[in-house]
Amino acid sequence: MQIRYGYRIEIVCDRPTALVTMLDVHPSRRHDRLEPDEMHATSLLDSGVPLPVDRHFDTFGNICRRMVAPAGGVRLEANGLIYDGGRPDVVAPSARQQSPAELPADLMVFLLGSRYCETDKLMDTAWNLFGHLEPGWSRAQAVVDFVHNHLTFGYAFARSTRTAAEAFEERIGVCRDFAHLAVAFCRCLNIPARYCNGYLGDIGVPLNPAPMDFNAWFEVWLDGRWYTLDARHNQPRIGRIVIARGRDATDVPMLNSFGSHMLQRFEVVTEEVFEEISLRASSPRPCLVPEQSGAHIAA
Repeated sequence: MQIRYGYRIEIVCDRPTALVTMLDVHPSRRHDRLEPDEMHATSLLDSGVPLPVDRHFDTFGNICRRMVAPAGGVRLEANGLIYDGGRPDVVAPSARQQSPAELPADLMVFLLGSRYCETDKLMDTAWNLFGHLEPGWSRAQAVVDFVHNHLTFGYAFARSTRTAAEAFEERIGVCRDFAHLAVAFCRCLNIPARYCNGYLGDIGVPLNPAPMDFNAWFEVWLDGRWYTLDARHNQPRIGRIVIARGRDATDVPMLNSFGSHMLQRFEVVTEEVFEEISLRASSPRPCLVPEQSGAHIAA
């Protein structure tokens, strides 16, 4: 299977503004690329002039790009083609859970609370809801089932500051809120869990008429490996292309600005290739609002 993916993003700013993006396909999938997908960054006021971009890796191994958007703004574009095995997310009902004492030391961070996943606030709730269940896959899947049914999804519910505990109380959210709440519950139950974002097209499922977007899901460590789980969709999916992994959305913002800016344009494509396609424009989303200094955009 081949999947065409890409984005076109325009950021408007009044003065030169430093940006760090996390939009590249994760290094674990780079070997599957069939075409180059290098980011093109150009000035909105002079589209013929490419901007200098530095590339580096963060502490979680994600690819970051740093640049200075000129006064007027910047256009970011990429378009790639990737091979995918076409297999749905792995389901492993017999996968066992290791105790914290058995875990590799580098996984311990994924048992701790983080900016959006307040394990201290949700600990009692998690054990009251899931403590009677068998540790391992069945307990992790029960978390997914609960979050999927507890929260109502809607783009209009997006709020960049909503935490897992707030999502639990408000019972609404977007895909990042589903992932944050599930991650927090799993960590409370001593299941290492990490937040992921990336591309997820409507492959093997009914076509969603909503504009394409980046998605958030999560992974849990069971039986010596990471497994993908998705509380938003709650079904194995085909064609995930991971961009970044971290403790929560704080670690993996698609774009982090060090100054005021406005998101003017946001288009994403991720489709199985049957014949060549071009990047489709998506209709405006409710989140197209000014971002303040230091704010970030995250799936």
